[in-house]
Amino acid sequence: MGERDPIGVGLVGYGLAGRAFHAPFIEGVDGLALHTIVTSDPGRAAQAATEHPTARIVGEVEDLWDHDDIQLIVVAAPNRLHAPIGLRALAAGKHVVVDKPIAVDTAEGQTLIDAAEATDRVLSVFQNRRWDGDFLTLRDLIEQGALGAVDSFESRFERWAPAGDGWRDGAAQAGGPVRDLGAHLVDQCLVLFGPVERVWAQIDRRRPGSQVDDAAFVALDHASGVRSRLWMSLIASRTGPRLRVRGLSGEYLKEGLDIQEPRLVGGVLPTAPGFGDEPPDAWGTLHAADGTVTTIATRPGRYIAFYESMRDAIRGDGVSPVDPRDSLQVLRILEAAERAAGTGQAQSL
Repeated sequence: MGERDPIGVGLVGYGLAGRAFHAPFIEGVDGLALHTIVTSDPGRAAQAATEHPTARIVGEVEDLWDHDDIQLIVVAAPNRLHAPIGLRALAAGKHVVVDKPIAVDTAEGQTLIDAAEATDRVLSVFQNRRWDGDFLTLRDLIEQGALGAVDSFESRFERWAPAGDGWRDGAAQAGGPVRDLGAHLVDQCLVLFGPVERVWAQIDRRRPGSQVDDAAFVALDHASGVRSRLWMSLIASRTGPRLRVRGLSGEYLKEGLDIQEPRLVGGVLPTAPGFGDEPPDAWGTLHAADGTVTTIATRPGRYIAFYESMRDAIRGDGVSPVDPRDSLQVLRILEAAERAAGTGQAQSL
C-alpha cells in the first residue's frame, strides 16, 4: 500500500450500528474505502449491496483475513463478539475498531489490548459520544470556567423499549443498557473529570419477561471530588434532562439527544451540509448563580472525527482516537457497578 493509498476497511455487521453509525463515516472520510461488508442476514446483505454498490458483501468473517487490500476491520457485531473477532483480526495483521463496550469483561478486554500491542496494530473503541455536540459544548464551558468548580454531573440515556427488542435485550449477547448505554456515560465522565475512586449503583429488571436489567442508576465519586450520577433506562416514557452539570458559579442544563443519531438513522449522510448542527430550539441553558439564564449554542457534533483520527493513526500521523485502555477502565467501572448493585455496598477502585 502506498503512503496515501486509501485504507481498505472490512465492516463486520450491518445492523443498526454497522449501517447507520459506521458505514456512512467510513465512506465519508477521504483516505478510507469500504471494501467488504460481512453479514449473514439475507435481507441486510441485499440492503448493503444497494446502499454500498462498490463494496463486496460476504457472509463470513473468514473472507476478510487473506485480503491484503483490507487493512482495517470494524467490528459492529453484538457485544459478545467484539473481542473474539478483534483478536482474529489482529492475528491477521489488521488494525481494529470495535464498537463499545470493548469486551464482555475486563480480562477479555485486556487480552485484546495485549494482542494489539504485541502485533503493533492500532486498536480503538467506537466511543462516538465524545463527539456529541452537547458534550463538546460542555467541555468548552468547563474549560472556560463558566460553571466555576464543578460539584456534580448528571447524565442520562433513557428510552422506552418493549422486552425482547433485538439482540441488545438478550442476556446471551451481553446486552442491556448498563453495558450498552452505560459505556457511553461512564466514558464521558472519565474524559471530563478523571479517575473514579468509588462506585455505587441500583440496577433492576422491571419489564415482565426481560432478560436483562433495564433500569439503572450509577453514582461515581471521582478523585477530583466531582460526583457523577448516571441513569440508564429502557422503561422511560418521559426522559429526564440529558445533561445537568452544577458548578459553584453556574449550572448547564441540556435536554434531548444529539442530533446526529436521528439524522443517521433517517439516512442523512454525515457529509451533508449542517449535518451536526442542532436547531436553536434544542440548545441548552446556562443558569448563573445570580439567576441570569443564558441560551448556549450547541457546538456541531462530529462523529466523523473518530474515523478521521483512525485514518491518521494508521498512517502514523496521530494516535488512536480512543485509547482502548480508557474503554477498559469504563468496563471495570461498569463491573464494579454491577457488584455494588448485587451486594448493596459501594465498591472501591
